[in-house]
Amino acid sequence: MAVPDTPSELRITDPRALRALAHPARQRVITELFSGEVLTATEAARLCDLTPSAMSYHLRALEKWGIVERDESTDGRERPWRATASAINVTPEAHRGAGTETSRASVHTWFSDLDADLDRLVDAVGDGETHGMTSRGRLWLTDAEERTLREDLHAVLRRHRGRTRREHPEGARAYNVYGLVLPAGDAETQEP
Repeated sequence: MAVPDTPSELRITDPRALRALAHPARQRVITELFSGEVLTATEAARLCDLTPSAMSYHLRALEKWGIVERDESTDGRERPWRATASAINVTPEAHRGAGTETSRASVHTWFSDLDADLDRLVDAVGDGETHGMTSRGRLWLTDAEERTLREDLHAVLRRHRGRTRREHPEGARAYNVYGLVLPAGDAETQEP
């Protein structure tokens, strides 16, 4: 279930906010929170194999940049945390302002689970499952078409957001979804 009055997208434009995202534990908890989960520092710490006090530090650092916020406590003791939006978008301006090395580290950390997810897919297919997908191709797009493609992909994902480990349709299982639209590197494929 989506959090009421949550904007659909948080745009990270400040390079300092991008630096705040760079820690692997922060990115792990962001994945959960931006998937609709509401977690206490203790629950988030378990996911990241950290102490609750270390996770509280990370959550407060993310709160400083408006990435997460405290939610209402149900028991009056530990206050849970939630995402401030249903999706997060780090803009090119933030990447440029952070510098190449920080940007590269952030992107590689963000996608560090990709190899393990691909291995799980190969294992699942080998075990006879027919779920999951990999697709790769090349499209020739104008800047406007590339922007539209990104918006269309986001629209498809929004239709399924808000489902959590506690609230989802019966029979649903978690899938990690990666959306990448990357510039091609082959010199021969670029226009003269």
